[in-house]
Amino acid sequence: MRRRVTFSRNLTLSLSRTCRCYCKYCSFATHSAHLYTPEEVLAILDGAARRHIKELLVLTGERPEVNPEVHARLRCYGHEDFTAYVAWACERALERGLLPHTNLGVLSSDELARLREVTASQGLMLESSSERLMATVHAGSPSKHPARRLATIRAAGQLKIPFTSGILVGIGESEQERLDSLAALAELHAEYGHIQEVILQNFVPHQRYYGREPAHIADAAAREYWRTGVADGRPALPLPEWACAVGIDDLKRLIAETRRLMPDVGIQVPPNLSDWWGELVAAGATDLGGLSANGDHISPEHPFPSPHQVRKALQREGYALTERLCVYASYIDPEWVSPAVMDTIKRRYWSFIPRRGSGRTEPPAPIRPELVARAAQKGRDGVALDADELTALFAETRVEAIEEIRQAADELRQELAGDTVTFVVNRNINVSNICVVGCAFCGFGQGKRSPDAYEHDREEFVRRVLEAVDYGATELCIQSGIHPDWTLEDYLGWLALAKETAPQLHLHAYSPMEVAHMCDISGLPAAEVFARLRHAGLGSTPGTAAEVLHDGVRERISPNKLPVARWVEIIEACHRAGVRSTATVMFGHIEEPWELAEHMRVVRELQERTQGITEFVPLSFIPFQTLLGRTHGVQEISREENLKHTAVFRLALGRTITSVQASWVKMGLDAATEALRWGVNDLGGTLMEESISRLAGSYHGTRLEPHEFIAAAHRAGRPAAERTTLYEVRRRYPLRGEAHVAALAAS
Repeated sequence: MRRRVTFSRNLTLSLSRTCRCYCKYCSFATHSAHLYTPEEVLAILDGAARRHIKELLVLTGERPEVNPEVHARLRCYGHEDFTAYVAWACERALERGLLPHTNLGVLSSDELARLREVTASQGLMLESSSERLMATVHAGSPSKHPARRLATIRAAGQLKIPFTSGILVGIGESEQERLDSLAALAELHAEYGHIQEVILQNFVPHQRYYGREPAHIADAAAREYWRTGVADGRPALPLPEWACAVGIDDLKRLIAETRRLMPDVGIQVPPNLSDWWGELVAAGATDLGGLSANGDHISPEHPFPSPHQVRKALQREGYALTERLCVYASYIDPEWVSPAVMDTIKRRYWSFIPRRGSGRTEPPAPIRPELVARAAQKGRDGVALDADELTALFAETRVEAIEEIRQAADELRQELAGDTVTFVVNRNINVSNICVVGCAFCGFGQGKRSPDAYEHDREEFVRRVLEAVDYGATELCIQSGIHPDWTLEDYLGWLALAKETAPQLHLHAYSPMEVAHMCDISGLPAAEVFARLRHAGLGSTPGTAAEVLHDGVRERISPNKLPVARWVEIIEACHRAGVRSTATVMFGHIEEPWELAEHMRVVRELQERTQGITEFVPLSFIPFQTLLGRTHGVQEISREENLKHTAVFRLALGRTITSVQASWVKMGLDAATEALRWGVNDLGGTLMEESISRLAGSYHGTRLEPHEFIAAAHRAGRPAAERTTLYEVRRRYPLRGEAHVAALAAS
């Protein structure tokens, strides 16, 4: 199921509404002189920067300088033509961290090239490829001729400009003409690969705004809608005689055809021109365009809903609303983006740059691919790898080299853990999601006053413990948010209550962050806190809250969380107290290969000192319903990258930690099963109740049955075994042939 719907946080600058065209459907254009002054432009840009806008949409009429007064004003401002003035405005936008997207109408190759230096992307609606419309709605509009518009779109492709185009439906065209228009765009995209999104825009009738500024109308309507959630005053006007009705089924067919013709292109539907947009998302639309902070200047009395309003509506349907830049992620590359724009993206929006070596941050030393083969063998032999070697392994993209990494990791797994695939029957209980930390990567934690906040009472807690006993669990995993009102006695109380209810259960509880919080609120050292936790029933500690053990990463994704040294201090105190722990890493977000290398150095050296870590658990980042995913452009790591990283984690640990686990909640059971060939020997636990990944947007479920783990191991050709938390085998499930595997899978 498609999980993301994107939008751009933008602001519109209608630099000039003067237009040489006379399109019958347009309320934006004027044939009088209209041009913002440089002072007005700078004021708009400063306001946009204060509001943390990412995109400046520069919208204009077609060739406004044909108006003598506009031409004279441009000369007065020091510009030889309108394109030069637009370029000046874009340069000022870049200085303020705004990424310009221009839509100026039909342009020459020279004009497109000049703008390419200062824009992140450009656009031009094809509207329609039908020449027949030149005698109806486009009469008197020479630059609306399809041949001229297609020529501009072609020139943009030749110049490698990330481009947005689309069609306008409901202006008297036939269904076949709509399909022909999409086909014309698809043909250009097939040749140049530059169309990043196609807009499917339905025409709505507009009144004329004689003597009124559409930008002001749009801004007022947007502010009112975003403030109240009520969009009153939308005009409901009859269709002109030249128009044709457009229904939701028409748009669904166009979405399907666009997806067929251009499967790699975003499909945008305007959410302010109909109430259908939710159904269109379900039908395959992927983008809602710029939810402009100052409204829709083309349809000024039809304000966009706010990102918050859209996010809530989508979340109910299982979709995540995610910010993008005006240039789509796949085009954020020096081949497509000018140096000036790339510098702005690196400086302000580096987390939107795809994870493919395009320069998110500069490495402390050059990445050396020539180290990979030797590093893989050293890791296979258990030898500690240095920072350069680990960095090269994490950064590797060559298929043949990755296969060498996989083989080395799998051989090391076989040596240390054998072929048996283990799992534990356990239950998660997240006692409360109330949290004061505010991690950008978390979809679980809630403020105390949030309507989604909860806190289990003793009766509910006991019910869940007994449910785990009935299920056959041997482990109870207890973690919560950092609750502002809990004392150390509260934390001890949950352990004691669990032990009183089910003394046979192993209590795997409280992350280093929670333990550090207990130390802070009690004034006790970690050693004393662990002594009390053990007395209350603690059996082991999850080594979560590690994320990436690099303070630079932690400051970027969770500045309120404990620093690396404190995490290490808590885990060392845990081990000195005779309590074993796991260790984790959360990867696939904004971290760099060299930062992961540092994480693995810290974990390995910690294990060499204490020998207290039972297993290493890689946790790939789930972005969908998290702040980091919504506003930083972080995509879910690919299956291939996930598996490669898993193998490198195994090699980085050498012989220090026997067990490496695949998180089926994060990557799905199919990928976790494949990970058994990449250095993994353990599939984790049944969980019964998993909230943290689920609330971040994971779609891999919250519970698995033991027979599903067994079947997964057997599908991989490996025997299975149920284990305890501390890796004592409880029962074995040897391979029994294909018929037995099929029976397990079907049970």
